[in-house]
Amino acid sequence: MNILKGEAARAALTRTFSEIPVPDSVLDRNERLFGERLTPEQVVDRILKDVQARGDDALLDWTERLDGFRPDRLEVTADELAAASVAPELHAAIELAISRVRAFYEQQPAHGFLNHGPDGALGQLVRPLGRVGVYVPGGLAPLVSTLIHTAIPAQVAGVPELVVCSPVGRDGDIHPAVLVAARLIGVTRVFRLGGAQAIAALAYGTASVPGVDKIAGPGNLFVVIAKRMVFGQVGIESLPGPTETLVLADDSADARYVAADLLAQAEHLGAEPVLVSTSRELLVAVQAELNGQLEALPEPNRGWARDSVDARMKIVLADTLDEALDLSNVYAPEHLCLLTRDPWSLLGRVQRAGGVFVGESSMEALGDYLAGPSHVMPTGGTARFMSPVNVRDFQNIISVVGINEETLRRVGPAAALLARTEGLEAHARAIESRLNTQG
Repeated sequence: MNILKGEAARAALTRTFSEIPVPDSVLDRNERLFGERLTPEQVVDRILKDVQARGDDALLDWTERLDGFRPDRLEVTADELAAASVAPELHAAIELAISRVRAFYEQQPAHGFLNHGPDGALGQLVRPLGRVGVYVPGGLAPLVSTLIHTAIPAQVAGVPELVVCSPVGRDGDIHPAVLVAARLIGVTRVFRLGGAQAIAALAYGTASVPGVDKIAGPGNLFVVIAKRMVFGQVGIESLPGPTETLVLADDSADARYVAADLLAQAEHLGAEPVLVSTSRELLVAVQAELNGQLEALPEPNRGWARDSVDARMKIVLADTLDEALDLSNVYAPEHLCLLTRDPWSLLGRVQRAGGVFVGESSMEALGDYLAGPSHVMPTGGTARFMSPVNVRDFQNIISVVGINEETLRRVGPAAALLARTEGLEAHARAIESRLNTQG
């Protein structure tokens, strides 16, 4: 077990932007599909341009080529949405998640303001986006929670139309749990589309798929690259990368819980689990727990988690909780789990994190489903300047300026001087034209 300390720990947790790593297996697959060892960016560029040129035909062709399935129709019908069903206990769990996430976001202020004072009126209008696209991964497993955690904040923001794209499973259709969630949320437009071709359809629009104003939701390497390439044509909420969790624990923490929380993230492909503790004894105990709990996992989860632990896990020993928090703020984790004797006392010193999970009963795995806040959170250190998905992601803010004549006489000359300083004479004259007509 390699335990990091001091400057070595800080260096290991300091992150700078780097390109998304591309496994050789992806390049090998591209070579089989295209006869060339194309990079993912080159593949995505071909898909985007083809969808722009050929619309629905390109969507069907790329779906067949990449997913091995050509749907009879892209859009799920209203009858299919109505007929989708799951076991009663799963139906109830989906309803509970929807209600809790909606209740959480309804607490976020979604209104603007207009203040009338001595200067006149100044304020902001808040308006919902017109149409939002939600990408729901569905390759290895149907991520029902992703639909809930993106569509609900958009709905609370007032977005009138949501368009969902999700790849089909091995049976050639979208998992019924995703369709049930869509129906319960109130989504009526669902398309059998995945990968970069889905992002292209949402960005550019086709005969079948309406173009949107913004695309939200995580995805694989090709989805993330496609979102990056279409940004500017449409908005995106973020570029979610591999998930990460930093568990901050002291000597009071239960090694079983610490190991369980780390493995809950480690079983995601490419995940990075991090443990920072003030107790060397806990670090040793967690290592033993990790090995035991890993062996108890079924395949393929065991292999995914083992890869994350062996290849990317970081174990840090801090002298004090203050140092541990400082290292966490340097790392800016997507998820920060506080498993300490008095976790609430640490909350005020957390400066950078996507989400903070306080105490043993607030495991991050619960937050992935129905705690309330969206699980779409900033990764790769972007929590330094980005936030989890929230209501404001799906709204426009419009500034309102209604300056009165008295205020114009008082501040106008200074504005004109600033304009001339910047070499913008027409700006200055526009201001002075009003000043010269006032008595």
